[in-house]
Amino acid sequence: MIRDKKVLVTGGTGTVGKKLAQRLLELDAAVVRIYSRDEHKQYAIQEHFTYHGLDMNRMRFFLGDVRDKERLKRSMEDIDIVFHLAALKHVPACEYNPSEAVKTNVIGTQNVIECAMETGVSAVVYTSTDKAASPTNTMGASKLLAERLISSADHWKGPRQIKFLSVRFGNIINSRGSVVPLFEKQIARGGPVTVTDPEMTRFFMSADRAVDLILGSLAISRGGETFVFKMPVLKVGDLARAVVENSGKDVEMSIIGLRPGEKMYEELMSEEESARALETDELFIIIPYDHDRREYQERYASARSAECSTYSSTGVETMSLEDIKTMLNGHKYS
Repeated sequence: MIRDKKVLVTGGTGTVGKKLAQRLLELDAAVVRIYSRDEHKQYAIQEHFTYHGLDMNRMRFFLGDVRDKERLKRSMEDIDIVFHLAALKHVPACEYNPSEAVKTNVIGTQNVIECAMETGVSAVVYTSTDKAASPTNTMGASKLLAERLISSADHWKGPRQIKFLSVRFGNIINSRGSVVPLFEKQIARGGPVTVTDPEMTRFFMSADRAVDLILGSLAISRGGETFVFKMPVLKVGDLARAVVENSGKDVEMSIIGLRPGEKMYEELMSEEESARALETDELFIIIPYDHDRREYQERYASARSAECSTYSSTGVETMSLEDIKTMLNGHKYS
């Protein structure tokens, strides 16, 4: 699937993008192109990969923005597979700058679609978020619209030999800008650790696990689906306690309340989506509403109709402190 393929990763200097690029090299991709805006992060990833002995002769780095269609198209020349990770993802930033979220998350995704069709790419994998299910904030709404663009593209691609699919998962533990690095900085300063609400629940997974799911979806996809992975759930208060306990320091916790656009729980699949979804032991497969369901049922013959009305982080068993510590310490947890 990946061996000898030329691959482009938009947003490839982020937490998941970096892990994905490394995995692609390990799977013997012919070329891995990183497309991102930040030259410093590109330099940092080159230093990191060189230090760890990865084959930099198969790496290419393109500076560019997904808003810039001409530059994006240039980066896709001779590419077989595109993994589209580039996005504005921070809820407060998107809430206060909604037009910028639309430019990157929506128009940028449409640019990826059009460039992929124009350059003969064989597959586009879009990475989405739990906030796209029943969105209550700008970031989630923009990511949902991007998912719909991806599904629609698979419908109107015509005779082109290309498939489009989306994968949707929750928070990535220890990702840049996430709550864990914030907790660690607060602990280093002597506290307090600020928590919006200790009972708030969230889906979490490791970056390595996210890469497993991205590549697994590409392998089985027919095209047009949104793959929703079953993920462990934790309470934000328990996460804060686990980070504090791992530090070995005595730090207080301060409850600051929800930020604009935040919810007490997250959904990975809405009620409307579950009505047209298939389910396996590991994931849900949301079938696009404008595609023939029978074709997907034949493709996923071992799957069953989804057995839940929604898939959310409320009313389910949450991770123990020990399980959270295991995930924090860099081990896969699924």
